[in-house]
Amino acid sequence: MNDHKIIFSGPVGVGKTTAIGSISDIEPVITDEKASDMTKTQKPGTTVAMDYGMISLDNRERIHLYGTPGQERFNFMWEILTQGGIGLILLISNNRPDPFSDMHFFLDAFKQFIGSTKVVIGVTQMDLRNKPRLEDYYLQLEDSGLKVPIFEVDARVKRDISLLVEALLYSIDPGLEG
Repeated sequence: MNDHKIIFSGPVGVGKTTAIGSISDIEPVITDEKASDMTKTQKPGTTVAMDYGMISLDNRERIHLYGTPGQERFNFMWEILTQGGIGLILLISNNRPDPFSDMHFFLDAFKQFIGSTKVVIGVTQMDLRNKPRLEDYYLQLEDSGLKVPIFEVDARVKRDISLLVEALLYSIDPGLEG
């Protein structure tokens, strides 16, 4: 059996836990605790170690899904969780005050990991705030010299999160069959 590891990351409240739960074939392992800092204004609980889920593929392969904590104070987990990973799914909320700053922060924080793997970006909560548009994200990345697949996603919708996983796998191995 072949096992692979994909990392989900992004700021607090973008939908990492929800995304893993929407696509996992097993009941996800969630390490949420009661929020005790400024996060509690956004949501009652927050991931403090990781989220974990798994997808079983037909050909005896499994993809292990690990969600990082979104708070920078838990960034020691980011390096631990990326070990052995094949790529990063970065979720960015369009409803946060400065989603471009969030995107650049996480791309920089995971720069070394991304340099040896691949990254795909999913923009969540565009139904709550429709600007910036996806084109604006592409322009931001282009200005930074990066070419990264970007998709509008709803973390609650399995098909949307499947699209992110498939896009990441195709960017790693363009010869994969659908």
